[in-house]
Amino acid sequence: MDAACSKQPRRTVLFIDRDGTLVVEPPVDYQLDSLAKFKFVPGVIRNLAFIASTLDYELVMVSNQDGLGTDSFPMEDFLPPHRLLLDTLAGEGVQFDDIIIDTTFPHENKPTRKPGTALLGKYMGGDYDLAASYVIGDRLTDVMLARNLGARAIYFAPVERGRAEVEEAGLGDCTSLVTDDWGRIADFLRGGARTATVERCTAETDIKVSIDLDGTGRADISTGIGFFDHILSQIARHSGIDLAIKVRGDLWVDEHHTIEDTAIVLGEALRRALGDKRGIERYGFVLPMDDCDCTVALDFGGRAWLLWDAEFRREKIGEMPTEMFRHFFKSLSDAAAMNLYISAHGENEHHKIEGIFKALARALRSAIRRDIFRYTLPTTKGLL
Repeated sequence: MDAACSKQPRRTVLFIDRDGTLVVEPPVDYQLDSLAKFKFVPGVIRNLAFIASTLDYELVMVSNQDGLGTDSFPMEDFLPPHRLLLDTLAGEGVQFDDIIIDTTFPHENKPTRKPGTALLGKYMGGDYDLAASYVIGDRLTDVMLARNLGARAIYFAPVERGRAEVEEAGLGDCTSLVTDDWGRIADFLRGGARTATVERCTAETDIKVSIDLDGTGRADISTGIGFFDHILSQIARHSGIDLAIKVRGDLWVDEHHTIEDTAIVLGEALRRALGDKRGIERYGFVLPMDDCDCTVALDFGGRAWLLWDAEFRREKIGEMPTEMFRHFFKSLSDAAAMNLYISAHGENEHHKIEGIFKALARALRSAIRRDIFRYTLPTTKGLL
């Protein structure tokens, strides 16, 4: 047999911090030195059991335990909570392939202490695919450890605060995910990031759209048309999708190219971010808004279709021509390869179109929801 054909793939690892990531870190002295202080981080048992049983990672606990084995932190105080942690996880099928604990104090600045890698030499000799491995931890030193190993980081922290800390520390390039939700970690490791960036430059428009389907609803939108910015931001806010849209269009001609091309690029970004669509709900719908009833039903079934039942009596809302609303959704449906049914009735024109965009956002929120415990294609055809 050819040696190249028989070569085994390199192994991948999850290097997992203990205190603050697996178990709640005591808020006063930071030492888990009694059973009275013991508490699992919410969601960790179920999701780590799923990861251990489903995904092909070795699990390695890496923890700094300041002064362990000294009078300041006797071993007999450390072991009961630690054994409870290991025994409980083992009962759910979670076994650590290695447990690495550094016992030095921070002021000693030892290379064995995170983010140092001195105790991790066996993982750096070429047998492991560190670029496809992750460090999961609740401190920036865990993110730094990932960088030092050549791995990726999952920073276990509240999203907004954590993102700011990572960026301020210049660690964004090695951070794949910021979350304090173990369900989100399992989802990411199982299905990957659902992000996309699409750029489109023509003689009429220059557009860049970045999307994260598993975001927090952040919007950074600039199209040159104020009302268009406003209603596009509703998609992000009410769907939970992070959405950045930057457009430079030939508005000195009119608004047509800017609106149409934005829909095309946004639809393409949605289609790419959904990937193979495994585990998604696929369908979504609805919304009332003041005097209006607005219904949006959609299907990410891989085929484009638009049914439009909405009329507008005003020529413009803000600087956006109402004749472009239907055109926007037709272009979006085509580019995203989705069926899109839109109906809106009411007296206030502003409310009608804002209601439609909010209903679209809620429909998206339902349709893109992913269930990693039912990670199959929502179709009998085998392809979407």
